Amino acid sequence: MSKKRNKRGNNRDERASFIVDMFREFPDNKFSLKHLAAASGGADRDGRTMTFAIVRQLMEEGFVEEVARSKYRLSRRALPSYDGVVATITPGALYVQVDDFESDVYVSRRNGGGALDGDRVKIVISRRSRDGELEGSIVEVVERSNKPYVGTAQVTSNSIFVTPDNRRLATDIHLVRKDYPEVEAGDKLLVRVISWEEGERLPEGVLVDRLGKAGDNDTEMHAILAEFDLPYRFEDVVVNAAESIDGRISDEEIARRRDMRDRITLTIDPADAKDFDDALSLHKIKDGLYEVGVHIADVTHYVTPGSVVDNEAVERATSVYLVDRTVPMLPERLCNELCSLRPNEDKLCFSAVFTLNDNAEIVEEWFGRTVIHSDRRFAYEDAQSVIESGAGDYADEILTLHTLAQRLRADRFKHGAIAFARDEVRFKLDEKGAPIGVYTKVQKEANQLIEEFMLLANRRVAEFCAHRIVGGRRVPRPMVFRVHDEPSEEKLSRFREFALRFGHYFKAAKGRAVAKEMNKLLGTIQGHAESNAITTLAVRSMAKAVYTTDNIGHYGLAFPYYTHFTSPIRRYPDMMVHRLLASYLAGEKRSDKKQLEQLCVHSTEREILASDAERASIKYKMAEFMKDRIGEEFEGTVSGMTDWGIYVEINETHIEGMAFLRDIDESDYYRFDEARYEVVGRSSGIRLTLGSPVRVRVKGVDMNRRTLDFQLLLDSNKR
Repeated sequence: MSKKRNKRGNNRDERASFIVDMFREFPDNKFSLKHLAAASGGADRDGRTMTFAIVRQLMEEGFVEEVARSKYRLSRRALPSYDGVVATITPGALYVQVDDFESDVYVSRRNGGGALDGDRVKIVISRRSRDGELEGSIVEVVERSNKPYVGTAQVTSNSIFVTPDNRRLATDIHLVRKDYPEVEAGDKLLVRVISWEEGERLPEGVLVDRLGKAGDNDTEMHAILAEFDLPYRFEDVVVNAAESIDGRISDEEIARRRDMRDRITLTIDPADAKDFDDALSLHKIKDGLYEVGVHIADVTHYVTPGSVVDNEAVERATSVYLVDRTVPMLPERLCNELCSLRPNEDKLCFSAVFTLNDNAEIVEEWFGRTVIHSDRRFAYEDAQSVIESGAGDYADEILTLHTLAQRLRADRFKHGAIAFARDEVRFKLDEKGAPIGVYTKVQKEANQLIEEFMLLANRRVAEFCAHRIVGGRRVPRPMVFRVHDEPSEEKLSRFREFALRFGHYFKAAKGRAVAKEMNKLLGTIQGHAESNAITTLAVRSMAKAVYTTDNIGHYGLAFPYYTHFTSPIRRYPDMMVHRLLASYLAGEKRSDKKQLEQLCVHSTEREILASDAERASIKYKMAEFMKDRIGEEFEGTVSGMTDWGIYVEINETHIEGMAFLRDIDESDYYRFDEARYEVVGRSSGIRLTLGSPVRVRVKGVDMNRRTLDFQLLLDSNKR
């Protein structure tokens, strides 16, 4: 103890002052009466009696609390409290976001006060380390989160115990059996915690929904959506509102629009797509001059602000793409019928029409509402066949669009766009949704054709809407941007060190030089064993793209202005952009920037949840695909590391699992060196890092957790 203990004696005031100081100096310590008495002046009978009286008074005043039999600690309520939200939960700890502090506050499970993910709490700070890390205790759960939990039911005569799929909640949730007689053992349930009283072993919950039997494909996909608080069905009121929308296109409506039905117009989409929200038209004006129309479904013609359908779209903010299904932002009546640019049908669009020369330079541009007529629907594979063979339906149009797209692409990379290209795992599914094969999605020129014209429309709409001209000056106006910040120098430094371990030098530290150097490196490593690992870490070193009204440009695409205009069927920000563009074309000057920003933040949050759900569905199918392969061995590559294990990606299928450090070798001790980002065997000296080739045996599969356990097989020759 750091304080001088020179005022010890039998004087009650001196002893009381000393004891108060002890509690304040060591707020986490649990002191016995004997310890307090001995430290504050003596533990004889009179000293113990006086000490007990002092502690009892401090307890009555709320300064001290009894935490075990005859063990006392500074009351959590005697410290300054702060409002916070539980942001992260691990099996042994919680982390609380507090506005007053830059970093999250660590709370051990024993001091968690029964708080759960998303709960609003009051927290006291009990310790501050030398490096500024904070540790605290939760003294009150102010408001329970509405976050639902998905789990599997175990049923007894009086109780239902729900074991959560989410490993971060390290406890079952209790339901009263008589309240839910329909629940059976093995059911997958969606539950919400309503209380966790002090002294109770388990939190008490209520049933939100019964999803079906655990292991059933539909049940598990709905469970993933529910886990991330994403909808898995439309309410009847939304469906009925969509069905009541008049889909007829009147002559008056056509007269208000630019009629482009005479232009050859094509859609190019995935083979299994049902909603076609973009189309391209091509018209040759003369040699070396082309009119290219980027036509986007005019969703906002049918969906008005504040309507039932619009409110639902705001809440969802995005469509969700799981392995075996799409959960749309809009009801089927809109996304697959009225707004889908199906062939041989007149459709209403919002279009960006460009006059381009042979070098894909913009000579003129026009934005506005149109009516189109798609002549042919192509799958990507169909268009790719035309590009490769030079023959087929609408070959002249596809080949011209391809040539222009490649010139747009070359110009984009010339100006510093970054060319990230990572393998994407896809599954072949049987009629019940079970995975029967794994393949890698390959991006080819047909994908690039669509991508480049969508990028062109997005950036030109963004620049048009960003300003208005007043007296020759550019005056900013509210707009929804898709922005991507420059990478942080700290993350780039770690990436540079990692690349150097493979003999690759990355010199740039900031600015556009980073993009140029990144492209050079990514080109160099293609085909190398470390390619996927370096590309993965390169992506992690970049900032995340978000929606906002404050434009900083899009670093990864090298665009000073960028937005999302081209997918209003599946993204609410695109609907916002359509409305803003319509407003500005009509000469209106004002939009509510504060409201737009709130919708931007919400849309970004929902996009992240949708992306997390998509990854969860991929992990589930990986686990399902491997559950019959326990005991089999595979060649793999180290794809990640933690304090407790090594992630390994199987080379053939790109399926990822974890090998725990404790299981690598019973005769050796392996530890994770975070500074060097490698795992090292203390006795053997074996070193593993990202990209290291390894061999693994499938040890176990946990379908509820969506995880694979691997056994790392070390070559004895390496010892």
